[in-house]
Amino acid sequence: MSQKYIEVKVSLRYPDFSEYLMAEMAELGFESFVEQEEGFLAYIQGELFDQDAIASLDSFNKACAEMQWSEIAQQNWNEEWEKNFEPVAVGDFCGIRAPFHEAFTNKKFEIIIEPKMSFGTGHHETTALMIELLGQLNVHDKTVLDMGCGTAVLAILTAKMGAAEVTGIDNDEWAFENSKENIQRNFVPDVNILLGDASLLYNYGNEYFDIIIANINRNILLNDIKHYSRVLKQNGILLLSGFYSEDRKILLDHCMQFSLQEERYLSQHNWTAIQLKKI
Repeated sequence: MSQKYIEVKVSLRYPDFSEYLMAEMAELGFESFVEQEEGFLAYIQGELFDQDAIASLDSFNKACAEMQWSEIAQQNWNEEWEKNFEPVAVGDFCGIRAPFHEAFTNKKFEIIIEPKMSFGTGHHETTALMIELLGQLNVHDKTVLDMGCGTAVLAILTAKMGAAEVTGIDNDEWAFENSKENIQRNFVPDVNILLGDASLLYNYGNEYFDIIIANINRNILLNDIKHYSRVLKQNGILLLSGFYSEDRKILLDHCMQFSLQEERYLSQHNWTAIQLKKI
């Protein structure tokens, strides 16, 4: 039997709270979001759906939001995202598209993905910010780790940029399978995708990776930064995103405890990505 998913249609009286609410719903287990004119659609595994928990969220109430929900079959998701998914361009550096879109002709790198239920289409500000930061780095011949890899879009990009070894880790089976498909689709078969969480980093020695990418959320980052620091090489680079701009100081204060110092940061629509160096 197919895994059942719940589609929640959220209508907002105050659209400015849309991204805050999506982030809070992600904390409840929602896996994907599709923005609409007056709100968004959100998708979660049926067994994790809790209508009361959504209604009690701070951003839900501040936005004067309303919701409707229905059960959908897993296999219906492709049709849904195909109706809404548009190509994404991050400057002249990178273009992200689905297989049914026309190829980019003016981008240094092109990535083809079928996101299914996985995060990382490039539409969300955090993914675009991470791509922009990567575009300023020398990834050639580096060892790269992509934590919470989602569609593996960032792992695929670093492989195309010439990384010597790329590992992606995600604890969601949808993301795990989707990442493997997208890796084959982009002809970077040497990218290694693992199903699990930061506990898998115990399989790696100290100072193993040159670059670590983690686009997750604030709470997971705060919990796992100590693990990232251990496996990051001296002078290695850590890219973090998935949090609001007001949380940047909290993360930086925590990073300093593990010899991680900020080099630069980018922000868009109250989302922030930071680049740190292990000193």
